[in-house]
Amino acid sequence: MIALLFVVMYFMMIRPQQKRRREAEQMQSALSPGDEVVTIGGLHGTVTVVEDDTVLLEVAPGVQTRYARPAVARVIKRAEAPAAETISEEAEPVKE
Repeated sequence: MIALLFVVMYFMMIRPQQKRRREAEQMQSALSPGDEVVTIGGLHGTVTVVEDDTVLLEVAPGVQTRYARPAVARVIKRAEAPAAETISEEAEPVKE
């Protein structure tokens, strides 16, 4: 009976917590400049610089604050990847 209780406790409490922790670590390691984030304190900002264990957030124009990566609770909007340059149809063909 006690062994069954530990098995139920593992699947109901421990395993979901480990999954949430892995997801949070993955999100924090994927931070990049331009991401809009919310800290655990509720501060909204835009990531400007990402270092090994800290991020620099711009919370207002010209106001930047430094936070530890684990202080980022969630990403609101990811920075858009730069669009690949396309060749214009109006460009002149290369003459050999």
